[in-house]
Amino acid sequence: MEQEPTPAAEPTVDSSEDRGDRIARRVLLGNLGIATAGALTVAAFGLTGRSAAAYQVTPSPSHDSHTSSAASPSPSGAPKPTVAPVDHDAVHKAATAAFPAKTQGQGLQELESRVVGGVREFDLVAGKLRWEVTPGNFFDAEAYNGQVPGPVIRVTEGERVRVRVKNELNDSTAVHWHGQRVPNSMDGVPFITQPPIKPGETFTYEFTAGPFGSHMYHSHHNATEQVGRGSLGPLIVTPKNKSVDPAYDKEEFFIFNDSLGGLTINGKGFPATFPYTAKLGERIRFRFMNEGTMIHPAHLHGLTLEVFARDGYPLPAPFKCDTLNVAPGERWDAIVVADAPGVWAFHCHILTHAEGSAGMFGMVTALIVS
Repeated sequence: MEQEPTPAAEPTVDSSEDRGDRIARRVLLGNLGIATAGALTVAAFGLTGRSAAAYQVTPSPSHDSHTSSAASPSPSGAPKPTVAPVDHDAVHKAATAAFPAKTQGQGLQELESRVVGGVREFDLVAGKLRWEVTPGNFFDAEAYNGQVPGPVIRVTEGERVRVRVKNELNDSTAVHWHGQRVPNSMDGVPFITQPPIKPGETFTYEFTAGPFGSHMYHSHHNATEQVGRGSLGPLIVTPKNKSVDPAYDKEEFFIFNDSLGGLTINGKGFPATFPYTAKLGERIRFRFMNEGTMIHPAHLHGLTLEVFARDGYPLPAPFKCDTLNVAPGERWDAIVVADAPGVWAFHCHILTHAEGSAGMFGMVTALIVS
């Protein structure tokens, strides 16, 4: 018998995303000594988050102490124009002042569900859309339910799950439940476990959720293109015995991808990445996931990552670090105790993924403790 729609249990979340943006902007502008951010926008510098090489400014010619400051004559006798030096400080300052920049679209929204006959049901729609990665820079995405990353699917360990996937792409697709012990016929690999889901068709996946922990779902058909363009999302399986997890006040996702629009965290590139916010003393659970094609070491300034699970499995020996290497397909869980106020940079520490001569870009955000 069909029951009323009932959402799966949700974690405590910040009351307002806009509030976090306002806090981030106020604190950053205070540090920069800028009255308003409107006068300095990163869009003027064309930052898209694609790669550091795109933003390297050709250095001005160097001169030793014996060279006159006057322009040297050209072979025709006319003076050569003097190349003005680039003010890197102003460029960096403008890029930082734009953070967090507003863009269209937000991923990682909780996916609604309903329980029918004891089975929790979800609906996913794979479709095309234009996704704004940084201000004014739109890319052709292939995503679930109109967002990148796709919506959060949240279930409980041991619960029966049914996911209907409708394909509105122009290409066939399928969905793999990365990290789940599903029946072979539900594994989502075309021509091995199922026929591909052709355009206009719907395929229903059904399995028992487990093991618990941080997992993912993503396309496993033309995956380099489809996952690269955003066909991915988190699958969170809450443990039956909640005592196996450490206590925390809120959870956050940190999902790397390195194809759609370049180098992104949660579908956006700096300065359009969303800042994380916490009150002093709060315990934040970070769920790190890498849906890209390269390794990405996540480095948190000023605070400590207390790592307790890998690929959803609790570690026999949890450890502390400030830089956590996340390989493609991996998931790591860590607690951060917000015990020091300030704006703490949080970025991939492959520097060509985060900062160039035109300032920070790509895989950069911040944890703001107030």
